[in-house]
Amino acid sequence: MSHIRGVVAGRIPGLLRETRFRRYWCGQTVSLMGDQISLIALPLVAVVVLGADVAEMSLLKTVELLPALLLSLPAGSWADGRARRRRIMIVADLARAALIASLPVAYVLGLLTLWQLYGVAFGVGALTVLFDVCNVTVLAAMLPVERYVAGNSLVVGARSMSWLGGPGLGGVLVQILTAPFALVADAFTYLLSALLLGQVHAVEPPPSAPEKGHFTAGMRWVVRQPSMRALFAASGTLQFFNFILQTLFVLYATQELGLSAGLLGLVLSGGAVGGLLGAACCGAVVRRAGIGPTIVMGFLGFTVPLLLVPLARGPEPLSAGLLFVSEFLSCVGVMLADIAAGSFQMALIPDALRSRVTGAFRTLNYGFRPFGALAGGVLGSTLGLRPTLWIATAGAVFGVGWVIRSPLARMRGLPSTEYGTPTDYRVPTDYATVVGEVGEVGEVGEAGEGDRAAPDVVGNAQSGGAPQREDAWRPGP
Repeated sequence: MSHIRGVVAGRIPGLLRETRFRRYWCGQTVSLMGDQISLIALPLVAVVVLGADVAEMSLLKTVELLPALLLSLPAGSWADGRARRRRIMIVADLARAALIASLPVAYVLGLLTLWQLYGVAFGVGALTVLFDVCNVTVLAAMLPVERYVAGNSLVVGARSMSWLGGPGLGGVLVQILTAPFALVADAFTYLLSALLLGQVHAVEPPPSAPEKGHFTAGMRWVVRQPSMRALFAASGTLQFFNFILQTLFVLYATQELGLSAGLLGLVLSGGAVGGLLGAACCGAVVRRAGIGPTIVMGFLGFTVPLLLVPLARGPEPLSAGLLFVSEFLSCVGVMLADIAAGSFQMALIPDALRSRVTGAFRTLNYGFRPFGALAGGVLGSTLGLRPTLWIATAGAVFGVGWVIRSPLARMRGLPSTEYGTPTDYRVPTDYATVVGEVGEVGEVGEAGEGDRAAPDVVGNAQSGGAPQREDAWRPGP
């Protein structure tokens, strides 16, 4: 029996054997699962309970997306000036639980309206922005730099698990409890997340001091850092063209290819499986190829398989098979890109700027989405579905060129910004170092190792130097 327990324990990732990270990861996982429940339940409440029409459903989706676009920059600026981001995350979880729980309560009292639904959707979105800009600082504080890839793999893997199991669980709960009462489960996941976060202790970096240009410092830093600028340009290009694709995909699959709703659901499930595979193998890929080449492979792995979408034609099994392969491979690629790029940014961004850069990046990325959706509608109406999808997929592939031409493509290890401050961008080249060479990136240490404070390698505000210039990095062997 002890031998079996030893074998099982040996297969558990090292970070999940550490109490602190396990609590954090479990909180993230249940919260993401709850988000998938709301993804199904909220629209059903609007349609089934409140009789929302197309325009009202469009408005609901808009108010869900607006906070990420409008509030990411001010939320990041505000969070960088706070000393206890973890407590802010706990408050955000509790507030989201209260907002979600207000919907079934109002339903029982006969007071539920569309305006309340809009207010809850916007409020939850705003609190999610605040949670996310704090979360990146807390996660970085919990891990030493050489474990960023391992930690991000587990966190992003939890997202894939929620994609795989969340919609089914949400559908079952809606079927059994009805849509308003299914939201109680989502509220409970926020409470559980807050409880687990309350038991996670991390030595957070000190708050950044107010200064001239504090609000825009994150945006300026993104634009001035060559690799971050390339990541933004590539991500923004992909967001634009991918939202052209997403706007027309269901219409194309059902009307042009004639796929049934059930078969379309099976096609989309391939993405969740591919995401799990990508999250599971990312650490090994980074160890063998290096952080920069993995990001490039991830972007290419995400975009190139999308070309199968406009290529799909013929009998239903063939066209569905091509779409399934496209979804599967693309989600493998997007997980490689998400984990590797997320780890790279965690290592590069100075602590004093972390929330502001995250907010700036989110603002810039989300800004491309409505333009892509609008372009998809215009081009699809004038050129037709298949030609527009060729434009979308080809544009996404060419967008990877931003990363391929950047210094990032040559990086083998994670960067160190130990000497970084948010105010001075003139960089002495002797500060340029690369830590976590190819054999060390993403390694899983022994249980208990993560309970110590994270090493001082992520751009602490008190270090007194300048952010290192990326074109001064030494590429790995």
